[in-house]
Amino acid sequence: MALIKIAGVVNDSIVDGEGFRFTIFTQGCYHNCPQCHNPQTHDVNGGHEVDTDDLLSQICENPLLNGVTFSGGEPFLQAKPLAQLAKEVHKRGLNITTFTGYTLEQLQNMHNPDIDELLNQTDVLIDGPFLIEKKDLTLQFRGSSNQRIIDMQKTRESGQIVLIEY
Repeated sequence: MALIKIAGVVNDSIVDGEGFRFTIFTQGCYHNCPQCHNPQTHDVNGGHEVDTDDLLSQICENPLLNGVTFSGGEPFLQAKPLAQLAKEVHKRGLNITTFTGYTLEQLQNMHNPDIDELLNQTDVLIDGPFLIEKKDLTLQFRGSSNQRIIDMQKTRESGQIVLIEY
């Protein structure tokens, strides 16, 4: 399919979204949130390139997965190849969770067709920058209380942001 830069993967995560997940940590991020959980993913020149076909093969090898998570780094810096991968993941009956330091509104206002396509392929969006002053270790799947867990299907259907509460 395409090449993407990643910092690494976790084959069976239970902390990067609901259920058992194959998590892809993309490489490159410009948000530079103070005390970020994944600072090693910030350098756009770091990490290594992988073919999304190879990632899809790894995903297909694990019959226990509920879905795939795109984390970072900032996945929307590589929106086009991730959207293509997400389409293939959906064909296999798995869902997509995408983490981003942007808000949904910021992404939508970019009017970028590749970003729009990754949003369309995302089932759950966890948005917003990590803010140390809003850090909360009791929150599920996020680090600070400003970050939202958005049900993208319901959001698309209603035209209003629909949050998932745990």
